[in-house]
Amino acid sequence: MSATEYMQAAPLSAEQEATYIQQYLPLVNRILRQLSFQANTVIDSHDLQQIALIGLLTALRRYGVPDAEFPGYAKYRIRGAILDELRQADWRPRGVRQKTHQLSQHIQQITQQLGREPELGDLQQRLGIDAQTYHDYLQNSYLASVESLDAVMEGEGEAQFGTHRDNPERFYARQQQLTQAIAILDPREQLILTLYYHHEMNLKEIALVLEVSEARVCQLNKRLNDKLVDHIKKSESVC
Repeated sequence: MSATEYMQAAPLSAEQEATYIQQYLPLVNRILRQLSFQANTVIDSHDLQQIALIGLLTALRRYGVPDAEFPGYAKYRIRGAILDELRQADWRPRGVRQKTHQLSQHIQQITQQLGREPELGDLQQRLGIDAQTYHDYLQNSYLASVESLDAVMEGEGEAQFGTHRDNPERFYARQQQLTQAIAILDPREQLILTLYYHHEMNLKEIALVLEVSEARVCQLNKRLNDKLVDHIKKSESVC
């Protein structure tokens, strides 16, 4: 079966779709709870639920009859639908977006100078920014890193993700790359990854487990996401 044929899975009936939506509703709700803190500031909770359900329905229609691998596929489609909507809902004027980009560059420079990720106090002293500006920066950079890691873990596209059926060698090579990338993380980063992707905790819950601030979890999560993406892409460039 080719990747194209995989994408042309036998269509589900309306009754089947309704049944599977009910079956996988707990998965939708877990992802909604995981991203609600970031998303609810931009999108109404009811609208957010509809977006997530559309993501699930899209996954069903592209995948066909669900099997044991389907939840792993669906969660990327659901989360991707939410992240896409957040990006489209960015109402900020171009000037504000440019200032955010400039802030990101300044923070990268300060990180290099300090040899560590700066805290709010460092940035207030050097850049004079307020807590809300710093919070917005963390949220934006964190969500971008989640989206980037999701794309890599999914296989940079639905056709490649389908290789667990169509091309087992490619699929397991991807899994091996991911396993090797996770091995380079320190124990705390591995714990965060497990709590976020396997236990589907949100940032607040992870912060309670680690006994640190949500801002710190945001920093750590972004850093480990960037590490994984960079390692996997480098591995692929060598192959």
